[in-house]
Amino acid sequence: MNFIDVHCHINDGDYGSVDGLLKKIQSAEVKKIISVGFDLPSSEYCKELSEKYAFVYFTAGFHPTELKNYREGDLEKIAALAKHNKCVAIGEIGLDYHYPDTDKPLQTEVFKAQLRLAEKLSLPVQIHSRDSAEDMLNILKGFAPLSSGGLLHCYSHSTELAIEFEKLGLYFSFGGTSTYSGSKKARRTIAALKDERLLTETDSPYLPPKSMYGAFPNTPVSIPEIAENMAQVRGMTVEELTQKVWRNAHTLFKKLN
Repeated sequence: MNFIDVHCHINDGDYGSVDGLLKKIQSAEVKKIISVGFDLPSSEYCKELSEKYAFVYFTAGFHPTELKNYREGDLEKIAALAKHNKCVAIGEIGLDYHYPDTDKPLQTEVFKAQLRLAEKLSLPVQIHSRDSAEDMLNILKGFAPLSSGGLLHCYSHSTELAIEFEKLGLYFSFGGTSTYSGSKKARRTIAALKDERLLTETDSPYLPPKSMYGAFPNTPVSIPEIAENMAQVRGMTVEELTQKVWRNAHTLFKKLN
């Protein structure tokens, strides 16, 4: 089968041998992965990884909790990376209000700047949204329709809000947390969304699935378990789900080939 992980973080520090990890990923029938940048150094590393491995693609962007490292001129450097033939999106960008020292105005400013960059470069965006549902919806409504689309990765807001985001043309990916029996909100949302809006991810090395509870690191090898759970929730075979996800990924991320 053609499994795909549209959002993971591959690096030397968390996995040991990256070469060994990528061989295991391919053995699990995960045919493509998107390694996601969260600041300038990680985006540059992901680019290098994509140049070394044919089935690895990448994104470039600044995560909302990594803005302490954001400097004037960095957006131009992200733009240069994004023009690479294997950079499929601007990301991981967004809002994260989880921590008490959150600088909401700065997060909003950089998020909007990266949304504008994506529009300029005709690229989709990979969006992180944590404890920020109302502001996220309002900002995205202001940019709707996103000219090249966008993904709400590891979606965690309500099913009702998912329907509102879906109206804006967004896609949704789900990872290991959706495999737990207690993840009722995620399961309801997976069941409610349209087939053509669903994607699979791991957010590796984080968020292990049920079979790996408490383990670290999680890896894209978990994608088949995640896909099987999503298929069960939607009442289809894993083959059917995987075919739809593969098609959706290539529809959204047009530089996948």
